[in-house]
Amino acid sequence: MIAALIAAPFAASADTFEAWLADPAKVFAPEEVDLDDLQWQLRALVVFGQGENDPLFREQMELITARMDELIERDVIVIADTDTSTLSDLRRKLRPRAFMMVLMDKAGQVELRKPAPWDVRELSRSIDKMPLRQQEISDRRTGALPPL
Repeated sequence: MIAALIAAPFAASADTFEAWLADPAKVFAPEEVDLDDLQWQLRALVVFGQGENDPLFREQMELITARMDELIERDVIVIADTDTSTLSDLRRKLRPRAFMMVLMDKAGQVELRKPAPWDVRELSRSIDKMPLRQQEISDRRTGALPPL
C-alpha cells in the first residue's frame, strides 16, 4: 500500500513545482524533488523511514494520506525516503538517524523535526503559525491571492 504511494523515480528537474501542481496528492520520492525548485512556492514535508515496513513510517504515511487535502491547502509537497542504502541529497542534508519527519518552510529552512509520527492537524497548526502562512491567509481573505 505505502509502496504504491511512492511514485517511480525520475530525475529531479526544474519542474518539481509543475509536477506537484499536476498531482498535489502524490507522495514524491527523493530523487524526484529538487528542493531549490520549491523555494518560495512549496513547503516540504519529508518523511524518512528505515524501509517501507518501518512501523513509524507506515503510521506517519497513513496519517498524511488520510488528511492530504489539509496539506495541499497549505502548499505542502510530501516526500518519502525509505532507502537507507542510498544516501539521497535529502538524507545528506537532513541527516535522519532512523524514522524522522521534517517540515521545511517555503524559504527552505527546517521548521520542525519530529522523531515520532505527528497528526496532520498538529502539522497544520504549526504551518499556520509560520509568518509567511499568516500572510497567505490574510492575502486570501482580502482577495489579494486566489484560493487554491
